[in-house]
Amino acid sequence: MNIAHLLRRSAMLHGRQPAVLHGDQVLWTYETLGARTAALAAWLRTQCGVVPGDRVAIYAANAPEYLEALHAIVWAGAVSVPVNYKLHAKELAYVLADSGARVVLASQALAPAALKAGALESGLLVFGSEVYRAAVSHAPMDVCDRAPQDVASLFYTSGTTGRPKGVMQTHRNLLAMTACYFTDVDDIAPGDAMVYAAPLSHGAGLYNYAQVLRGGRHVVPLSGGFEPAELVQLAARVRQLTLFAAPTMVHRLVDHVRATGADGSGFKTIIYGGGPMYADDLRTALDTLGNRFAQIYGQGESPMTITALSRAQLADRDHPRWAERMASVGVAQSLVDVRVVDAAGHSLPAGETGEVVVRGDTVMPGYWNNLEATAQTLRDGWLYTGDMGSLDGDGFLTLKDRSKDVIISGGSNIYPREVEEVLLQHPQVREVAVVGQRDAEWGEVVVAFLVAGDSGPVEDAVLDALCLEYIARFKRPKEYRWVEALPKNSYGKVLKTELRELG
Repeated sequence: MNIAHLLRRSAMLHGRQPAVLHGDQVLWTYETLGARTAALAAWLRTQCGVVPGDRVAIYAANAPEYLEALHAIVWAGAVSVPVNYKLHAKELAYVLADSGARVVLASQALAPAALKAGALESGLLVFGSEVYRAAVSHAPMDVCDRAPQDVASLFYTSGTTGRPKGVMQTHRNLLAMTACYFTDVDDIAPGDAMVYAAPLSHGAGLYNYAQVLRGGRHVVPLSGGFEPAELVQLAARVRQLTLFAAPTMVHRLVDHVRATGADGSGFKTIIYGGGPMYADDLRTALDTLGNRFAQIYGQGESPMTITALSRAQLADRDHPRWAERMASVGVAQSLVDVRVVDAAGHSLPAGETGEVVVRGDTVMPGYWNNLEATAQTLRDGWLYTGDMGSLDGDGFLTLKDRSKDVIISGGSNIYPREVEEVLLQHPQVREVAVVGQRDAEWGEVVVAFLVAGDSGPVEDAVLDALCLEYIARFKRPKEYRWVEALPKNSYGKVLKTELRELG
């Protein structure tokens, strides 16, 4: 089934309900959104020559048109290619060429960059232009039939190591992901809303399908991005607001609420994922905003669906293992099987660390035009995530680090997150990232990059003493480097590759 049927259904069932808001103002009802989407799909087919299976890229910052573009592409039977709008021109050119995008839908500000990167002027459709207005007023078409195994979207990985790979996400993958949202993450009630402060080209955009299915509201901030003060105001005005955010964004939001005393009751759910949420930060978030948090762990290769830590589990402070569970990423989502395996692919017992593998209807069929990478990642029916972790006896998964981030010093494995958790206990450490750097004697040594709090850096000896209180001596950093900011990509993930290059 084509996932576009979700919008077609809601356009009929929830036609008069508000669908898309820009700020706190309603732009379109579901009936209008459905009509504009069907018209844009027909324009792609009749005026742009798009046929089922063709790739259509979206190169834009968050905007109301982004949502109708996503749905129109699959409505027409094509494959969406949502492109990170912060990519370098060469990276954009690679994605457009590798995907073979026939058409590029772009915002006005980014249209020149799209042309420079190789998009043909005849295949460029610019949000808000006269041609775009004609496209969303075109005679509509019905949803194109697609098989569950047909590709619905190509998601290009961030490419921090080598060329980005195009993850093929099928209609079945996205429908299974949507089902998992309701069973494992959160329910959606009448009047609920999702605010898109994180890029729609990434995980935040994938969660639009669950909101569409239930007739929820879709809120695009006027800023188009993440501004804590704006989000708090939107929550107060729109109410029942759900946010998907990287941990760094949650940290900024919580800091704003604490500093201003703002009322956060307008937030219904804050879902975090995409990077480690450190224990102290999570405790502060729960103490500040209350029981509004849920965590998900996923990858583009199994979009948003490997494990989840529910609101109820985070709220259960009376559980004897609450602190351990809070530091985990939860349990396997309902439609997937998760295991931890050794180098030979054998399942490891509870408590032992190995690579996290997953299988199920959410797992991609492979990478676009990349058989070698597909064979490395998909083995014997399992997706090898590249993440290291351990399962406890109750099925809670605790991530250690990416396999490539594990530091091997003197033959011993050191997991950077363990060191980072300790260093963040110091009140003058605002952010930290731990990496391994080559060393002639030890193979690798531990180096910590730190961002100081308001009172500035502290002496190495103070941090050494803190580490020695909680972790083995060989795990403590051999060097502390204070920096103004940690390098991050547009999704808020720390770029440890860049930190290693500073050595």
